[in-house]
Parts: sequence; C-alpha cells; structure tokens
Amino acid sequence: TGKMMENTGGPYLNTAAVTSPVGIVRLLQIMFGCTTFSLVAHQGGFSAAYGTFCMFVWTFCFAVTVFIITCEFTHLHSCLSISWGNFTAAFAMLATLMSVTAAVIYPLYFVQLGCYPIGCEVRDFRIAASVFAGLVFVVYAVEVFLTRAKPGQVTSYMATVSGLLKIVQAFVACIIFGALVNDSQYSKYVATQWCVAVYSFCFVVTVVVVAFSVTGKTALLWFPFERSVVVYTFGAVLLYVSAAVIWPVFCFDSKYGSPQRPGLCARGRCPWDSQLVIAIFTYVNLLLYVVDLAYSQRIRF
Repeated sequence: TGKMMENTGGPYLNTAAVTSPVGIVRLLQIMFGCTTFSLVAHQGGFSAAYGTFCMFVWTFCFAVTVFIITCEFTHLHSCLSISWGNFTAAFAMLATLMSVTAAVIYPLYFVQLGCYPIGCEVRDFRIAASVFAGLVFVVYAVEVFLTRAKPGQVTSYMATVSGLLKIVQAFVACIIFGALVNDSQYSKYVATQWCVAVYSFCFVVTVVVVAFSVTGKTALLWFPFERSVVVYTFGAVLLYVSAAVIWPVFCFDSKYGSPQRPGLCARGRCPWDSQLVIAIFTYVNLLLYVVDLAYSQRIRF
C-alpha cells in the first residue's frame, strides 16, 4: 500500500494555488470580501432588499473563493465531476458583475456625508465598507483579466470572450426580469408579452450553455456543441432585434404608451421607469449578443 501511495505522483499540496498571480489575487478577494461584510455586520448596518442583496453578494463570493482556493491547494478539484477551468472562469465573471453591483448599491443607499441621524461612527464604517466593496470588484476583475483566453490559445470555453459574455448576458437578463416584475405592465399587449418570451428563452438557453460548459458534459451531446452555440447566438441576435423594436414602440409611442414620464408617477413605483430600464438593457443585451456572435467565429476551445 505504501508503494502504491508513493507512485501516485506529485506533492499533496499545490503551493501555486496561493503563490501564483491568480492565487494572490484570490487571497486578496478573500481578505477584502471578509473585511467588507465584517464592517457592515459589525457597525455599518444594512436594511431592506438592497442591503440584503449586498451582504449576500459579499458572503457568497467569499465562500466560493475559499472553496476554490481550498480545492486547488489540496488538489481536491480533480475529484469533482466538473470542468474546473470553466467553473472558475464563469464564477470570476459572475463575481465581478455581482460585486460591482453591490459596490454601487451600498454607498448609493447607505452612505451619507453628514453624521445625522445615524452617527459619525456608523457613517465612517459605511464609508470604509464602500471602499473595500470597490476593492472586491477590482480584484475579481483582475482575475478575469488574468485568466481570460489569449489569442490563438486553446482553452476552456468560459474563459473566452464568448464564454464570458454568456455570463454578462444572463446577468443583464436578470436585471430585465427585475424591472419586468416591478409593475412594468408587460401583460398589456401581446407584443410586449412576446418581448418577455424573447428575454426568457434567451436567458434559459444561455444558462443551459453555461451549465453544460461548467459540468463538462458537452462531449456527451449528440450534436456539435460549438456549432450549436454559434447558431443559437445568431438566433438570439434576431430575437433581441425584434424585442428592441417592439418594446419601445408599445411602451413609448403615444398610440400605445407615453413618450414622456407621467408627472404623477411615484419614484420607485412608476411603470414608465421600469419600461425605460427594460428598453435600455434590451439594447445592452442586443449589443452583447452581436459582439458574442462576432467573437464566436474566432475562438478555439
């Protein structure tokens, strides 16, 4: 038995997991993330759905990063039935998007220059938490930059521009869904219901593509994964073009909606605001799918 253990090859611990540039960046992610939610939990405080979302982002990213470093340091990731490269690349991009959202939301809703009525100590803790929240975003963005696919390099799909864009597309779709449920009146016309169907279909298929890539099950498919992704991306461009035309017409044209924001609309509870957010992010996702289609012609994975 001892002889068999000696022949397994390689050290038990992978020191590169904490000494390489990516490893050092991940250690900083843990340090900054822990500091951020500790400052908020100790004295900064949070409330409502916005604050809860920010705390979830910081604790979730912290926990997953600890898991990634532990698995790479102990070689346990080789025992997992997933594509590790795709998983880490997808998480780094998702954490970047989530952390930048939290870094904007927390100071926007909880930071103030004056001490009244929360007190100077609480104000200082919230400012410090906001600074570290910004640093959390920076270090996750640095990881995406370090692990991205280089030109001509054969790598994991999720590390390519096309793979990273899939995460951004799904994240933008979640923003659209959030605006849809916030009294957007999308059920008023069949045309706007079509737009919701477009958002939902593209979101589901994008998530499925990411899931197959992360789990490493693409080789089990009876059809060519790479070609299918390109065909789907082309279809998503066409679908989003239709939504980008239909949604503004049926929301902002004077025949169906209102070209200007109604004066009596309450802030935060105005259907026109939600419709505007949806229109903006529809064009954002259309642009992302177009860029994705352009880059998907050049990648090798």
